[in-house]
Amino acid sequence: MDLRIFFISLTCVSALIGPGVLWGAEEGEPVVSEITITAHNSELRFDTEKFTVKAGQKVKLTLVNPADSINLQPHNLLIIEPGTLAEIGTAANAELADPSFLSDRHAVPTSNYVIHHTKLLLPGESETLEFVAPTFAGDYPFLCSYPGHWSVMHGIMVVEN
Repeated sequence: MDLRIFFISLTCVSALIGPGVLWGAEEGEPVVSEITITAHNSELRFDTEKFTVKAGQKVKLTLVNPADSINLQPHNLLIIEPGTLAEIGTAANAELADPSFLSDRHAVPTSNYVIHHTKLLLPGESETLEFVAPTFAGDYPFLCSYPGHWSVMHGIMVVEN
């Protein structure tokens, strides 16, 4: 076999099976799952509706609020406990009455169901969260909790064993 064909084949196989499998992390070092979610520039939605991680895996999640936003809306991203989307969304809408909700609290409702969250990002801003995925498998919702956004601007982080 021609050496060039061998390396091209090896590169293709590596790309297909994912990072860290052939020459990723050192022995015993977990592979980090890197995800970028971008708010749509004119609609209230994320470009990603679902992503999957392994239980206990390191995750590097970046939220981008694009600079070319037409609606100029701020957005955040919360990862919450399974089955709590409506409760957290309703709480976000209700807590708008608190003057500090948007400025100091970044539209993050008071709840023990919020696992991770970004700050409220203006167009052109981004933030990266680094965390370890939950150890229990399940469908963990993510949402923008800026009042009124959560009902259409949400998705699922699937955690698998």
